[in-house]
Amino acid sequence: MPAARYLFTSESVTEGHPDKMADQISDGILDAMLSVDPLSRVAVETLVTTGLVIVAGEVTCEGYVEIPQVARSIIEGIGYTRAKYGFDFETAGVLTAIQEQSPDIAQGVKVGGAGDQGMMFGYACDETPELMPMPIVLAHKLARQLAAVRKNGEMPYLNPDGKSQVTVEYASERPVRVDKVIIAAHHRPDVDMATLSEDVKEKVIKPILPAEMWDKNTRIFINPTGKFERGGPQADTGLTGRKIIVDTYGGMARHGGGCFSGKDATKVDRSASYMMRYVAKNLVAAGLAKKAEVAIAYAIGEAHPLALSVDSFGTGAISDDDLTELVKRHFEFTPAGIIEHLDLRRPQYLPLAAYGHFGRTDLDVGWEKTDLADALREDAGV
Repeated sequence: MPAARYLFTSESVTEGHPDKMADQISDGILDAMLSVDPLSRVAVETLVTTGLVIVAGEVTCEGYVEIPQVARSIIEGIGYTRAKYGFDFETAGVLTAIQEQSPDIAQGVKVGGAGDQGMMFGYACDETPELMPMPIVLAHKLARQLAAVRKNGEMPYLNPDGKSQVTVEYASERPVRVDKVIIAAHHRPDVDMATLSEDVKEKVIKPILPAEMWDKNTRIFINPTGKFERGGPQADTGLTGRKIIVDTYGGMARHGGGCFSGKDATKVDRSASYMMRYVAKNLVAAGLAKKAEVAIAYAIGEAHPLALSVDSFGTGAISDDDLTELVKRHFEFTPAGIIEHLDLRRPQYLPLAAYGHFGRTDLDVGWEKTDLADALREDAGV
């Protein structure tokens, strides 16, 4: 029988997308607060719309952060520096509504418990050097390249907003070719669409897509509606936490529903998801599975997880039950233990708020290390 074939699609967005602007502002505020107080507890949400930024949330911090200044600096770095873009870091209004963390939540966190209930997932696979699914890796690389050619002047008529989408064909559970690519490029009114299309193909797509992964049947769509002149917060309201699939595995793995940005590491939505990625990546790096999804659940105020399991999708060198017991022996799953092991109290979150939190070989983050792979392999006897 012929091998089963199927298509899988993932998307990414540039740092100028309104939702990602909101994520970056929230994480920039978090980093600023961790800089003045590493024990800060932060839960900050951001909304951006035409000419306006609203920051709200609950914070406990033994220091002072000028939130409007942080927000304006991030918006400037993204590239919204002229009013004609529909949004401008100097003239946009910044409103804040910040209060102290609820004492009902604080009493559980202070004794080392989880800052919320919920379930979190981590995933890794051997499709790419990053041990990530190929569709989301390529989508992120295309979005970053779209931003890069804007910033370095190769395509000076681009504006900050943008999106990418990649459809990969799989055969026998392995990626074999890129079937479709979509690029939405935010641009100035004076650019010819034929010029933009050709530039995107030559300067964005070709440098990123591996030559062996696309062919004459690969379809490319560039600004499918015909133009993308109005973008950013002027065209679409942005909110923290609306790109949780972009932030993780592009839909290839399950998601507990909680976003990461704007939350300090006592919130297990963030810290436990990072730990699950760390566990899954070390299992795959150890050769104990070709792909692995690790699931965990917590109760608010409780230090130890309620449930933990590993699913290797039939690719494990040992059984999933044995993988789960192996993981329990080698990893710490209390919030305090996760924070310490992964060094989550230091400012490091703003760069993660665009182009994904996982597979980030460009950043020194604890959850992308594979330092326990050898110990896992030895213990498993494989």
